Amino acid sequence: MLVEDNEVNRRLAGFLLRSHGYQVREATTAAAAFEMVDKERPDLIVMDIQLPGMDGLEVTRKLKEQPATADIPVIAVTSYAMKGDREKALAAGVPAMSQAHRQKHVYPRVAAHVGNKSKGENGG
Repeated sequence: MLVEDNEVNRRLAGFLLRSHGYQVREATTAAAAFEMVDKERPDLIVMDIQLPGMDGLEVTRKLKEQPATADIPVIAVTSYAMKGDREKALAAGVPAMSQAHRQKHVYPRVAAHVGNKSKGENGG
């Protein structure tokens, strides 16, 4: 699942993930992300931390608090990494964060969690 409010970033990340063989569901807000997680459990969430309303780190904290969703891996991405964001991400239960414009760093993290679909392994 990809949670990203910026259309350009969402289209780029979605394209890159799909080009590696992943099925991608997209949400643009925290509310849409929660609704989607309730309907179908994703193998992994790529989460923008700069969402309108409730930010991606708060969304992640809430997901990690719930037993049904606590084990879903989350990869945080942002267009604007600020000092202290890495520590905030760790506190929210996100082990690593990438800048959105550096998508080459996001794909290896996805593959590490759910398998390398472009090489035919299971996951996605």
